[in-house]
Amino acid sequence: MESSPCVELNTVSLTYRGAAAPSLDEVSLRVEPGERVALIGPSGAGKSSLISLLNTSAAPTSGSVRLFGVDPSGLRPTARQRLRVKIGTLHQDLHLPGPLRVIHNVNAGRLGTWSTARALRSLIRPVGANEARRALEMFGIGDKLWARTDELSGGERQRVGLARLVVQGAELVLADEPIASLDPARSREVLELLTAVANAGDRALVVSLHAFDLAVEYFDRVVALRNGEVLFDLPASQVTDTHADVLYNLKSPR
Repeated sequence: MESSPCVELNTVSLTYRGAAAPSLDEVSLRVEPGERVALIGPSGAGKSSLISLLNTSAAPTSGSVRLFGVDPSGLRPTARQRLRVKIGTLHQDLHLPGPLRVIHNVNAGRLGTWSTARALRSLIRPVGANEARRALEMFGIGDKLWARTDELSGGERQRVGLARLVVQGAELVLADEPIASLDPARSREVLELLTAVANAGDRALVVSLHAFDLAVEYFDRVVALRNGEVLFDLPASQVTDTHADVLYNLKSPR
C-alpha cells in the first residue's frame, strides 16, 4: 500500500491579520517520506510562514493543507496532538530551557505522548535515560546527559535539539533557518547533522535557509520563494547559478 505524502499543499495562501500583503500566495507543495527539501529565498519571501503551516502553528487563509493524508483543521484535540508528534521542528532559538538538565530537554520530545502527571514525575525522576543517551551519542555528546543545558556551547545546544527530535520519533523534520549567523564550517556541520537525523529514520526533511550553494549540495529538491510565491521547484541537480541570479537579483528568466 502506497504511503501518503508527508505534505500536500494545494494553492495555499496565508495573510496575517493587519498585513497589507499575503505572506504566502497560492503555494502548492508536495513532500514525500524520506525526501529532503530546501526552502530558499530572500528575507520576507515566506519561508518561515511555510514552516509554520507545516508544523500546524499557523492555518491557511485559503487553500488546503494535508499532513500525512489528513487536514489538521478538522481534527479533534487528541487527534491533532497525535499528528503533531509526527512533526518535529528545530527552531532558530532552539526552545531549550537553560536551567534544565539535558535529559529533560531531550525528553521534551516525548511530551506529546505523555500524560501531564508522567511529565511532572519525570522532572523529579527522569525516565528513558538510556534512550536519551543513545540519541545524544548520535551527535557525539552522550556524556552531556546530566549537564545543565545553559552550560553547553551553542553547538552542543543545537545537538540537544536534534536529539530531542530523534526521541520524539518525528516523521517530518522541519528546521527554520538553522544556520543563520553561523560560519561556513558550522553551517556544514549543522546540515550534516540534520541529514543524519533524516537518514536515521527515513524522515522527510524540510529546511529553510539563505545559502543557495548549501541548498543544492545537501538537499534533493530546492523550492525557491519570493514575495510569498513559488518561483521554482526543481531537483537540486537541475538548479544553476542562473536560478540564483533570478531569485536574489530579480533578473528576468531568459
